Order: sequence, then C-alpha cells, then structure tokens
Amino acid sequence: MIAVQGVTGASIAVLGLGRSGLIAARALRAGGADPICWDDNPAAREAALSEGFTVTDLSRAGTLDGLSALIVSPGIPHLYPTPNPVVAAALDLGIPVDNDIGLFFRSFATSKWDEFDVQPKVVTVTGSNGKSTTSALIHHIFETAGRPAQLAGNIGRGVLDLDEPEDGGVVVLELSSYQTDLARALTPDVAVFTNLSPDHLDRHAGLGGYFAAKRRLFAEGGPDRAVIGVDEVEGQYLANQLSEGPVDDRVIRISSGRKLMGPGWVVYARKGFLTEWRKGKQVASVDLRAVTGLPGAHNHQNACAAYAAARALGVAPRLIEAAFHSFAGLPHRSQTIAEIDGVRYVNDSKATNVDAAAKALAAFDKVRWICGGLEKEGGVDALLPATGGVIKAYVIGREAVNFALHLRGVDTEVCTDMATAVARAAAEAEPGDTVLLAPAAASFDQYDSFERRGEDFAAQVALLTGER
Repeated sequence: MIAVQGVTGASIAVLGLGRSGLIAARALRAGGADPICWDDNPAAREAALSEGFTVTDLSRAGTLDGLSALIVSPGIPHLYPTPNPVVAAALDLGIPVDNDIGLFFRSFATSKWDEFDVQPKVVTVTGSNGKSTTSALIHHIFETAGRPAQLAGNIGRGVLDLDEPEDGGVVVLELSSYQTDLARALTPDVAVFTNLSPDHLDRHAGLGGYFAAKRRLFAEGGPDRAVIGVDEVEGQYLANQLSEGPVDDRVIRISSGRKLMGPGWVVYARKGFLTEWRKGKQVASVDLRAVTGLPGAHNHQNACAAYAAARALGVAPRLIEAAFHSFAGLPHRSQTIAEIDGVRYVNDSKATNVDAAAKALAAFDKVRWICGGLEKEGGVDALLPATGGVIKAYVIGREAVNFALHLRGVDTEVCTDMATAVARAAAEAEPGDTVLLAPAAASFDQYDSFERRGEDFAAQVALLTGER
C-alpha cells in the first residue's frame, strides 16, 4: 500500500466507498489521518464499519466543519452536470477536493528512493479508446524486459493499493477523464494521450470540457516526456502546445495510418509496419502483421503508443518487438479465443459503441459479425461505412429485429441469443472467415456487463470445440 504523506493527525472525508474510495481510506489511515467515510450504499458503509472506519453522513449540516480535505470517488460528479451536494458544500467552505490519483502522486516518492540506483518511474495513459490495451501492453513490455512493473488505475489495482516500488520499478496507470479532471497533483514521468472521440459529454459539459479534462494530465506539473496521438486535431494541438519546437524530443508524436514528417521524434504504423524516426533518421522498424494480439489499425495505434512510452524510458526496440509477439491481448478487446477448422473467433465485447465496433470490423476481412444489444444514442447508421468486409451479421439482443433493420445493405439474421448466433455463424463460416463479436451496443438488455457477454461468447465457442 502507498501510505498518504503529509496527513498526520488530519481529519479527511472520503465520499464514495467503492474500490478506490475504501482503498483511499486505508491509505489515509496508514499515513496517520483520521478518515471520515460515507457512501449512499448501506453495504459499502457496512464494509467500512467492519474495518473500523468512522462512517458519518457527510450531507448533514456541520459535518464538514474542520475537515482538511474531501476525497471523492471517480463516479461522483464534482462539477458537471451539477456537483454532488457534499462536493458543493466543500467548495462553498473552501475545503480542498481531491481524489485517489492526486493522493498517489503526492505520496509515491519516499526517502527510501535515495538508496535506489534507478528511481522508479510512472507512466500514465489517457484518451478515449485504447487506454486499457495500451496500459496493459506497456506493463507487459517492461515485465518482458526484466523491469519490475505494476499496473493500476482504471485497470487492475487501485493506485493506492500498489506495493511500494522497487529499485528501477515502473508503475503504469490507466487514467479516465473522471480521474484526471479532479486530481490536484499529476506528475508522471511519461504521459500518453491515445486519441479523442466524443464520450462522457454530459459529465464534462461537452467535447471541449472532455478534452480539457484529458489535457490536465499534461499541465498539472507536466510529464518529462509526452507521447501524443496526432490522428485528431486535438492531439495535434496538444503536441504543439507541449513542444518548444520541431526538434523538441520531449514530445513523441504517434499515428496509425499515415507517415509523420518533421525532424522530431515520431512513431507511426502504416501498412502493417511500425517505424520510429528521430532527428530525421529511421531508428527502428517492427512488422506488426504477425502480431496476433494486436490486430487492426486501432491496435497498431496502441502499439505505437506503448512502443514510444517504452522507448522514452530506454527499452531497446528488439525487446519491445519480442513483447509484442508474446502479448495475448486483453479479454474482450479484439481477443482471439480460438481457431477452428480455419475459422478465427474473436471476442471484442468491449466494442460497445459505434466507433469501437467500426475499428474492430476494419481489423479483419471476411467477417461474420455478431452484434446487437442495448442500442446507444445516435443509433448505428454511422457504422454502415465500416461494414464492407461483413459477409453476414448475426444479431442478438431483446431488440434484435429493430437493430437488424438499421443494418441496411448487410445480410442479417436475427438470432436474439448468443448461443444461436455462434452456432449459426459457425455453421456458415468457411476457412479464412472471422467470427467477430463486436456488439456496437451496451450489454444490459441481456447481461450485467460487457465482460459477461464476452464470457458467454467464449463459452459458446468452447462448445464448438467439444462438438467437433
């Protein structure tokens, strides 16, 4: 655990007792503070009480008086669309509001580091898509290269639940806009911005607010090196703002799909090859076409981001390439789970929106596409240009008929449930086809999470192996 520093004897409120909130309370207590906890969920309050924490309704008048700070869990609004009443009261009283990410950055470095030969490093990853895969891939690269590494944040463990770092250790943090927006300290050694597409717009009062939340990772103290995806204008702008000139190698620009120009440090993927250039000279090249854990242009962007982050901390290209080939991918994200009679089965249950599903479809030829579920605002019309490689769609979900009607120009079959969809796709598939689960919809009409949906897909594919 990372004990919070500088809080000895302080009374600090913790609002929200999910994973990050309860861990924050423990870390505050380990640092000598007196946490005062609250959650609207009775079960969460009971869990805190069982660990000996003081549990008090923070919305009651006078409860916040004398507190040193308020620590807020990511899911609780602190600004838009309206602040939570407890947060609003803290703002009115001038009580500093922070989150576990801010506590981590102010507490990570300790006097023990004076004994280390190589100081520990923190790599952070934010963006709209690819954060989890990029973070897990960076972590995998460092482990493969023999560096002690830990993965946390929006993936893996809570940040304050990490072990104290070893000599030369690396911590990789996936950070959402909810986390970067509020943290009072953000001082990574390397910060990665993957890309930007509209998301969480109500929470940030529009696309500008959403981008501003991401940008804070590069402004509140700032990283020593920034890896910036420049395939959208926001990334180009951010890279330009951070750089002192074309040859400033504190900024590494990355792209998937186009060759980057200029004398600076760039990493791009084009036609299946990742290429690194620095000071006008090619440094290295990696063939991504045979890397099964990273299929498609969107994963090639993830590969560029992870490669650049690892290079920024001195990992050799050959070690990064080896790690690419041993990376299995994350569950439910373009995850190849089987190949049966020449047919590949890929689980991308995490593709819950149109943009993610389009990228998944673009990664494969000859696709038998399992899609459908709880349709999101805006429908699926924007997905139609990406369906050129779809041989047939097998539609699931309670509203499967309506979903299928929107897939104009695509051969569709209404299957409703996963078992039927997998069985029908497998029966019709030929060698060279890919049976792809990329729902382009939420899971909550039939499953309690996208993970459960992906697990059902994998279970149905496993039955095919048993039958054959």
